[in-house]
Amino acid sequence: MNPIRTTNLLRRRVAHPKRPALLCRTGDNAGMSFPLIRSLPGSAPLVLDSPHSGVAYPADFGHACELAVLRQAEDTHVEKLYDFAPGLDVAWVEALFPRSYIDVNRNTTEVDVTMLEDPWSDAVETSPAALNKVRLGKGLIWRMTDDGLPLYARKLTAAEVRARIDRCWRPYHEAVAQAIAAAHARHGYSIHLNCHSMPSVASTYATDFPGLKHADFVIGDRDGTSADPRLSRHLCDILRGFGYDVAYNHPYKGVELVRRHGNPRENRHSIQVEVNRRLYMDEKTLALAAGFETLRADLRRLVEQLLATDPRKLA
Repeated sequence: MNPIRTTNLLRRRVAHPKRPALLCRTGDNAGMSFPLIRSLPGSAPLVLDSPHSGVAYPADFGHACELAVLRQAEDTHVEKLYDFAPGLDVAWVEALFPRSYIDVNRNTTEVDVTMLEDPWSDAVETSPAALNKVRLGKGLIWRMTDDGLPLYARKLTAAEVRARIDRCWRPYHEAVAQAIAAAHARHGYSIHLNCHSMPSVASTYATDFPGLKHADFVIGDRDGTSADPRLSRHLCDILRGFGYDVAYNHPYKGVELVRRHGNPRENRHSIQVEVNRRLYMDEKTLALAAGFETLRADLRRLVEQLLATDPRKLA
């Protein structure tokens, strides 16, 4: 890993002129001190978060993969697709650390204990459904890439996993929870979009459907448990009206962020939005493609329509 290149990547992200507000956590034991989370308040009932677009690779990662390989795990450029959000008074939360370091879209119980050199005394998942991502090597701490390449040539310690939880996972979820609570307190309801990107074709170890050609968008609400299905279908209809192919709850239903922060019975709606990377970028080089501006404009139109939508009044 090239620390100079990583530092330059971070500097470019932090210096974004529209994003002055920062929630800071520092990697003291790694000899680094920089923001790991960006959180911007809003006044609208809508909250957006991007948990997987981070490019700041901490010095204590200790991975065995080349950085170019790890970067394929990023939801690359998602923060750019939604960079209009603060201008619409929409709250925004963004992870600056990479998902391969720690995945905030997993529960802290989704730990692969076979990766550790010492005992893990905290709770771990036991149900097969909850452990599915761990089986694929995509638990709280990734064991391997989507193509099956091991991330580490070493065992991790329980202490370093806990440090990642305390430094990254907890403050990220706190920031999302605070943004949703503020939106709900102001308006009596909240709509939370958990923003992701997906490869055009599912890799071998990414989901239970390797080789699946993904739709333009996949909208997930955990089968109507994290958001009112009427709102989710409304979102699907908006995107289809723009001419996109949209799948609903397949193959992505939504994971920990919408599970933890969505409660439609209390008018707290959390929906996972997956956008196909082929619409806006070169999946090999990670360079933005010609479709980026069109997609960004359509996402802005989507957000504007959601801002005008009260889910309590949907038929």
